[in-house]
Amino acid sequence: MNSINRLFAERGDRKLLSLYFCAGCPRLDMTADVVLTLQRRGIDMIEVGIPFSDPLADGPVIQSAGTVALKNGMTLQLLFDQLRAIRHEVAVPLVLMGYLNVVMHHGLERFFQNCVESGVSGCIIPDLPLKDYLETVKPLADRYDVRVVMMITPETSAERIRFIDEHTDGFIYMVSSAGITGAQQSFDEARMAYFERIAAMNLRHPRMIGFGVSNRQTLESAQAHAAGAIIGSKFVTLLRQTGDAEEAVGRLYDALKQ
Repeated sequence: MNSINRLFAERGDRKLLSLYFCAGCPRLDMTADVVLTLQRRGIDMIEVGIPFSDPLADGPVIQSAGTVALKNGMTLQLLFDQLRAIRHEVAVPLVLMGYLNVVMHHGLERFFQNCVESGVSGCIIPDLPLKDYLETVKPLADRYDVRVVMMITPETSAERIRFIDEHTDGFIYMVSSAGITGAQQSFDEARMAYFERIAAMNLRHPRMIGFGVSNRQTLESAQAHAAGAIIGSKFVTLLRQTGDAEEAVGRLYDALKQ
């Protein structure tokens, strides 16, 4: 069984926490240490960002991290090499997040082959059109047993949400707002209504809520309306400030209590 599916099948009533970081930031050689540290500190799933020069869905924190990573020399192939070196030590699901241009430049089938060889269970490609997913990407992903996770936003139609639910596997990434990534202090009434509306659809697949989760209030709101939460910008900021994965995740846990 794919490790993403296993995670959700075995979680019971426990709410999950997934963290995102950008590979290659703040240092080129930190990938293995960050992944293993997060696993040791109880993070359920790890989302590893592939740096790209034009990340349309990302806010200034993650854009800046990507710029640093590219200047440090991070590439998709190097990231695969770094993950491959620790694949037998990693038990939690690894999900790559990157843009279509980078994946296509690497080679689509080669990308999924490398995912398997590196212990990667899924990927998120924010700018992947559904038509291209169905016709080209999904057949290859299915062949290599890699989950392609799709995002939905408050503006996504019910018809499209049900289509995504029917034609993808693993989980649905529920973006808290139609904007870019970035830490927020609270979710307003409109976002809470959106969370409740999607929960009432009784979708087949579990949902993880991301974008804006950074403190106790936003974490609890996300976890109350989904299988769990994804934190990105807050952890990326702490990792850059400290330069140390252990200290960064410790400070994050402290922030989530406030």
